[in-house]
Amino acid sequence: MIFARSKRNRQTRLPKATPRQPTRPCAPRPMDDRIQVALDVSYTRLLMTGAMLLFAFGAIAVRLVDVSLLQAASEPRAAFAPRGQEMRMDRADVVDRNGNLLATNLSTASLFANPRKVMDPDDTARQLARVLPTLREAEVARQLKTNRSFVWLQRNLTPRQQWQVISLGLPGIDFQSAQTRVYPNGALAAHIMGYVGVDNQGLAGVEERFDATLRDNAAPLQLTIDIRLQHILRGELLRAKTEFNALGATGVIMDARNGDVLAMTSLPDFDPNDGSNARDNQKFNRATLGVYELGSTFKIFTAAMALDYGIVTMRDGYDATDPIRISRFTIRDYHAKRRWLSVPEIFMYSSNIGAAKMAEDVGGEAQREFLGRLGMLRPASIELPEVGTPMVPSPWRPIKTMTISFGHGLAVSPLQLASGVSAMVNGGTVHRSTLIRRETAEPPQGQRIISERTSRDVRRLMRLVVANGTGRKASAAGYVVGGKTGTADKPKRGGYSRRALLSSFVGAFPMTDPRYVVLATLDEPQGNKSTHGYATGGWVAAPVVRRVIERAAPLLGVQPVDEQSPTVKKKLFIKFKREGRQLASF
Repeated sequence: MIFARSKRNRQTRLPKATPRQPTRPCAPRPMDDRIQVALDVSYTRLLMTGAMLLFAFGAIAVRLVDVSLLQAASEPRAAFAPRGQEMRMDRADVVDRNGNLLATNLSTASLFANPRKVMDPDDTARQLARVLPTLREAEVARQLKTNRSFVWLQRNLTPRQQWQVISLGLPGIDFQSAQTRVYPNGALAAHIMGYVGVDNQGLAGVEERFDATLRDNAAPLQLTIDIRLQHILRGELLRAKTEFNALGATGVIMDARNGDVLAMTSLPDFDPNDGSNARDNQKFNRATLGVYELGSTFKIFTAAMALDYGIVTMRDGYDATDPIRISRFTIRDYHAKRRWLSVPEIFMYSSNIGAAKMAEDVGGEAQREFLGRLGMLRPASIELPEVGTPMVPSPWRPIKTMTISFGHGLAVSPLQLASGVSAMVNGGTVHRSTLIRRETAEPPQGQRIISERTSRDVRRLMRLVVANGTGRKASAAGYVVGGKTGTADKPKRGGYSRRALLSSFVGAFPMTDPRYVVLATLDEPQGNKSTHGYATGGWVAAPVVRRVIERAAPLLGVQPVDEQSPTVKKKLFIKFKREGRQLASF
């Protein structure tokens, strides 16, 4: 049964398939509403995108036209200032009394790098060091290998250096434009001008004192100094400092009629174009910041004080035969005459004994009051941040009264000395020292310190020193110079050093009608063959003043006169007893 059924199945055949006929395409069906909406939205978006692109490219085109055609070409400058504050990198110029440029700004390029864009740090450093020798190749390579986006490489390149770097075509290297402060005269007026930092902020001198003014004003700041006189004074001081191997030197030229500082120098000095790298002793302003015991130049004040208070007259005198011994101190004369000396002789021979006795008669309280009115007990009034405070004794004992009379025991700045001497010779009025040129030509009101008569007597005494006394080497023919020498032992622990001197000479001219005061001071000068080994003020500082006056007087309009004329003799004649003879201070 099973077998038979299987056999029938094997013998059963399927019907033959008929060939498939090709089908015809179907008729298009209607578009769905959702598809139509999608197409409409896409079309709208394309229109909006196109409009936005058109607007953007139009704005770029307008900006390109504005930058390239309508605006002046300039390079952006960096300003490193706190957030929300704008720092001005430019500063007003500084000029001297005649309008000569002392400080100005120049646009310079500073080199920086983006290390992330530098392809080969070692090769880039090598090429930069080749055109900029001040760069250290290893240091530059190290900076370029960092992951920072900005590093300074060198500031204030010259145009030639900038072009050489551009020619290298180095990727990741670029320039930043900035204003650089420039001092055309270099070190000539360094301590007056001061200097600025990398952000053009004043760090010393006039630059610091008037930092805000120089930033806010476009008009130049005019000083009282005359760059011609500055050149003369610095040159002569530098010559003396070198000749006598001194540690330092300082000097002042002042207009005695109004307190204008016409020149002021401190040596050693520095180049303000690179002021941040100057040494401390170069930055130290000896003329205003340094305070010193200025020796016998103080006898000008002692004599004026005693004469004005009526303690002595020009015909009086003191016994200078023996030294003065007070407590554990001894006051003696450098070249002792060992006899009675008149007031003119005390001044002419620079007698410490006579000056001490004169001050003792005046008294300590009166002496302190007089020097206080003269401005010797407070910092100098000058427009500089570097101003020293006088070293004033406290208490003011009798021994101090004596030693201050000849310039020991009270330390003041050289500028204060010049200002005080100006008051003694100009008729008796002290004026505020200034570096800023006044708009008015009229002299300012000063404070009267001594009478006109006392001032005339002081002028006669100062002329006597140059004509017949210790200051003969300051005599400049035709200019009727008067002055006073000063040689002070420098203080040391436990006393004074006789081998370390501060040698000075302060002079005025013409003594018939004093207009200018000149001070020169040398710190620890060494005597030489030309001075017979002496290093005192009369030997080393007085010649400096003479040469300065000889060169400066023609520039100041001071005409030479005949010093032997009756007019000059009459104004400067001094009558006093000296071993039966009379001396005239001409």
